Order: sequence, then structure tokens, then C-alpha cells
Amino acid sequence: MKNRIILSALLAGMIALSLFFTSCDNAPKHTDSAAVATTPELALNTDGTASEAMAEPEQSDATAPQNQDRATAYFASGCFWCVEAVYESVKGVDEAISGYAGGHTKNPTYEDSNTGKTGHAEAVKVIYDPEVISFSQLVDVYFGSQNPTQVNGQGPDHGSQYRSIIFYQNDAEKKIIEEKKAALAQKLGEPVAAEVKPFEKFWEAEGYHQNYEVQHPENPYIQKVSIPRINRFKEKFPELLKTNSH
Repeated sequence: MKNRIILSALLAGMIALSLFFTSCDNAPKHTDSAAVATTPELALNTDGTASEAMAEPEQSDATAPQNQDRATAYFASGCFWCVEAVYESVKGVDEAISGYAGGHTKNPTYEDSNTGKTGHAEAVKVIYDPEVISFSQLVDVYFGSQNPTQVNGQGPDHGSQYRSIIFYQNDAEKKIIEEKKAALAQKLGEPVAAEVKPFEKFWEAEGYHQNYEVQHPENPYIQKVSIPRINRFKEKFPELLKTNSH
């Protein structure tokens, strides 16, 4: 009798266990687009399979590339509103960010930079896809979108904060810049004003400066200086323009 009771208990347990696993297999899968965390490291995908959960992204440094397959380049060429608009019209460029570079103070502001005492120049950080456009082509854009012989300024903007600088991040970039600068100087028969400096730090400008040309087309400076400048560039380099460039 005792053995029969034990056998019956074991059989009942096996049946209950079988029903439990069957109910789990038939349970509906999550269909939300957001993954559901099952452990600190794992999440449930929309098809019910487990995968590594996405961690909260850390705030990116202003000098770091935004994506692993993207590169950055840094240029100063007069008013950053104009330069930003030029580079954002170029295919392969994800974004151009206005800021300050080449100086000796920390956390410069627009007002500080405009005094000329911080050593900074208005500059842009160009985030681009090197599979689409090369650094060499970006340098061509640089020289082709400015008056290369104007010292300490571009157009109506004068002062060291508007001077032209090309920043290099390695020896290969330095060689490209110097060769193109020398060739241009020989072609023009006069010195090219752009400084060639190693990149050290880029300070992002205040938010109201970003995408300024697009956001404020009615601004007199944009109408009289920025738009004519970008249009001159477009006439020289139609093959480099995005199909939807403004």
C-alpha cells in the first residue's frame, strides 16, 4: 500500500509538471516594441528570444565621433553660421556643429570669443562618413568655400576669432592639408592664410548658434553673407552636394 501511495504521488507530480511546462510553452509572447527585461543583462525580444539589454547611453564627449563608423574633422573659416551651412550641404556629412577651437581658455562663450582674447576661432565639427566622402575632399570644400588669402577674417567679419584654421588629428591629415595649401598658394601666386594646427579641443557653441542659417533665413546677415557664400560654393562643387541640400 505504501509503495502504491508513493507511486501514485510520483505519477501525480509528473502530470502536474508536464502541465506546467505545456502552459509555459503556450503562453502568449510579448508583442510590444519595447523589450522586457528578464535579468539585468537580458531582455525579451519581440519574438520571445532573449538578447542582451541595451544600456543607457552615456553623454558623449564633444570631441568624440558619434558613431563607430563615422569620422570627425574640424575647420575654422570665418563665421561658423556660414561654414556649418556649407558642410551640411555636402553628401556624406551627417552633421556640422558650431563651436570654438584653437584657443587657450576653457569653456569659451560667444561673448568671450568675440573679444579675440581667448585665442579661439569660430569653428565647426564635421561628422562624416568616410565611405562616402574623404577628408581630402572636405579640405577641398574648405578652400573652395572661402577667400583663401584673407587674413584674420572672411568677408565682412574681421578679427582673430574669424581667422582660418584647419585642424589635423594625425600625420596623414597634416600631409593632405599642407600639400593642398601649397598647391593652392602656387596656383594663386600668393600666400594662403589658413593656419595648420594640431587638433586639441572643440568647445560646442551655445544652442542658438546651431543650424542658424536654416533657422533664421530672414536674418540680414544670413541673406547678405551666408546665402551668397553657400551659393558660390554650390556652383563650384555641384558633384558634392546632397540631393536635398537647401
